[in-house]
Amino acid sequence: MKGQKQSRTDLLEKKIDALIKVVQQLLDENAYLKDLAVGTLETIKLMDDYEDAIEKLKEKVAEESSKAAEADAG
Repeated sequence: MKGQKQSRTDLLEKKIDALIKVVQQLLDENAYLKDLAVGTLETIKLMDDYEDAIEKLKEKVAEESSKAAEADAG
């Protein structure tokens, strides 16, 4: 009986260690993706037509939201 409890404890410890490794990998991947996203954004900001593109996006969002408001009202 004591051997079964010990082997179960060992198994649970191995599973916990595996889960810790998975969570650490996810945290590392999340940090990498954050750095990648920030780097991409900063690169895009340096492009010549950035301001024009932002204005076009603002106009498009405003247009879509007004269409959605009209559809909800109608």
